[in-house]
Amino acid sequence: MGANRQGLLNSPAKCLLDMANGFTNEAEFQIFFREYYPKLYSYGFKIMPNHFLLEDCIMELFSDLWKNAGKTEINSMNAYLFKSLQYKIFKKGAYEHKSMSSSPDQFEIPFEITAESLIVEGEENIEKAKKISALMVHLSARQREIIYLRFYKNFSYDEISELMQINYQAARNLLSLSLKVLRKAIDQDVTMN
Repeated sequence: MGANRQGLLNSPAKCLLDMANGFTNEAEFQIFFREYYPKLYSYGFKIMPNHFLLEDCIMELFSDLWKNAGKTEINSMNAYLFKSLQYKIFKKGAYEHKSMSSSPDQFEIPFEITAESLIVEGEENIEKAKKISALMVHLSARQREIIYLRFYKNFSYDEISELMQINYQAARNLLSLSLKVLRKAIDQDVTMN
């Protein structure tokens, strides 16, 4: 398979087309799986750090995608997949922890960014990753999530607003506030050292 064909198979437009028409080619679905599994795992582990349950959720998500391809209108592949994974994780969590509310929209998803996850995400400097991780404790879970989505997953504001179920301006405001909190924490850290 040539490089152009491989690039076409991995393109978001091709994935959306396959989802709209239903996956008819198992090889293309496998490429889709290989492309998105690591991204979903990385994101999902920040919400539910249980490898076995997370893998169950991701496999269930891909199984549903295969069975239901062509039945759902998708505007953003990233937002659709990440939101679907959030829902699957919520269902697993709600099943195991009855104290959770009945809707994923009614609770704050625990979202952790550790130095190890930053290194895994491609951060080469271990000391820098540890400092960033230490500063993240100053942020709420939603603020950590928006920082992660915007700067580590390169989500657009539209994708972030769809995934986090907030409007476009609220996404921009939340990111701005998160960065202000981080700057303040950095300033305090610098004056202490």
